[in-house]
Amino acid sequence: MHRFMELKGKVILITGANTGIGRVTAEKLAQRGARVILACRSKEKTQPVVDAIKASGGDAEFVPLDLADLDSVRAAAELVLQKDEPLHVLINNAGLAGLRGQTKQGFELIFGTNHLGHFLLTELLLPRLRNSAPARIVNVSSGSHYQAKGIDFGALKERTKTVTSMAEYEVSKLANVLFTKELARGRAGEGVTSYALHPGMVASDAWREIPWPVRPIMKLFMITNEEGAETTLHCAASDEAGKEDGLFYDKKKVREPNKLAHDEALAKELWDKSVEWTRASPVVV
Repeated sequence: MHRFMELKGKVILITGANTGIGRVTAEKLAQRGARVILACRSKEKTQPVVDAIKASGGDAEFVPLDLADLDSVRAAAELVLQKDEPLHVLINNAGLAGLRGQTKQGFELIFGTNHLGHFLLTELLLPRLRNSAPARIVNVSSGSHYQAKGIDFGALKERTKTVTSMAEYEVSKLANVLFTKELARGRAGEGVTSYALHPGMVASDAWREIPWPVRPIMKLFMITNEEGAETTLHCAASDEAGKEDGLFYDKKKVREPNKLAHDEALAKELWDKSVEWTRASPVVV
């Protein structure tokens, strides 16, 4: 691990931090003195993690967040902003794979959860991040983004089309990288750096909906949650990454992303659509 910046007094929010690499990330950062906010759907599943961090002398708190419901995202952001404390790092870690459907506001489920919910959360928390600079935004993407051939914006407002939802997952992970690139083009603001990363093929709960017998076979070739968290920790807290912005990381090193990640017009279109969709998002009944 490259050298960590001083984390005492730092406030870090992590989505999906009650299991998998998110939990490991939260625990490691808390061990180094950071106050960690665990933004997750289930209090029942998250509270034991919060309690364990506190029992080890760390500072942790639960905030309810359902990324598939933009109203929940707004409520979570409001809870964080009400605390009147700095926010030094936002780790958009939560991810969904293997499910089909639509979000509460009618967006394709995987894209709506993996990108759109995180986009809105980031946008709402950006003023606090800017005021806390130097600050970082870490987007946990995937090597699957290399398989994406583009973005069909019309399909993003419909139910998942493919049986496995892997094509939709690939698009959502490309969106994570495009989002990172666009943040680094000045949208994040001065003093806020942004990162996208591939954690490795991690045997985490992100794959819990992949059916048997495929899932156990997949996991034979996967790395542990501890190994998977290393690149997230590097981007969130290493001195080295703090000097960089808008890059894609794999195994704690900069790696060239999908060539589509460099398409500025596509990144701008994704940003503009995301703004439009998150500001005008009626609930689908």
